[in-house]
Amino acid sequence: MGNTLVFIHGLESTAQGAKGQFFSQTFPEMIIEDYMGSFNTRMKKLNGILAGKAELIIVGSSYGGLMAVRYAMENESKVKKLILLAPALNPPEFESGTCKKLTIPVIIYHGTGDDVVDPVVAKRIASKYFSNLEYHLVDDDHPLHKTFPLLDWKKLFTSV
Repeated sequence: MGNTLVFIHGLESTAQGAKGQFFSQTFPEMIIEDYMGSFNTRMKKLNGILAGKAELIIVGSSYGGLMAVRYAMENESKVKKLILLAPALNPPEFESGTCKKLTIPVIIYHGTGDDVVDPVVAKRIASKYFSNLEYHLVDDDHPLHKTFPLLDWKKLFTSV
């Protein structure tokens, strides 16, 4: 597989959270790092880690979804697909940079019971900026406890 898999955790999570552990065990080649500090500090680290890499399939969870989108908007030619889990698309950091419509495939899973990121707001923003959007509103919470383990990650990572 020529794709470079990347996972970006949420604001208060780490690479050792449940999703990070799942990905490190199931896809040991996946790039999984810890991001701390301000949005700009996190983005600087992400840009450094992904420098020189291409064929990226990026999974972003919550605030990590915001980071993934911002990276893709600035480096779309390097990104093949975004998979966003309850993405935090509404903070001021979203519209503070280059906002352009992405044409790469973007798949979103968002829980109806999300009490951190409003799925209605996230879908409205996603529909505006992602021209190749596959949106799944599921009966779940913000961390997608029920949905995450059931997703066919191999298929999500290979079908582009």
